Amino acid sequence: MSDKKANATAYWKENIKYLVGLLLIWFLVSYGAGILFKDALNQFRLGGFKLGFWFAQQGSIYVFVILIFVYVRIMNKLDKKYGFDED
Repeated sequence: MSDKKANATAYWKENIKYLVGLLLIWFLVSYGAGILFKDALNQFRLGGFKLGFWFAQQGSIYVFVILIFVYVRIMNKLDKKYGFDED
C-alpha cells in the first residue's frame, strides 16, 4: 500500500512540475510578449500586424492551444511511466 502511495506522490509532484512550467511559458507569451515586450516586438510585423499586437490578440491563444496538446502528450508519457495508463 505504501508503494502505491509513494508512486502516486511522485506522479503528482512531476505533474505539478510540468504544469507550472507550461503555465509559466503561457504567462511569458501572453503577458510578456503582449504587454511587457510589446514595444520591442512591434518593430517586427506578422501578417501585416505589429508582432506585439499579434501576440496580445492571437499569439497567446495559439500558444495556449499548442500547450494543451503538449500537456496531453506529457501526461500520456507520465501515465505510462507510473503505471496509470489505461492500455
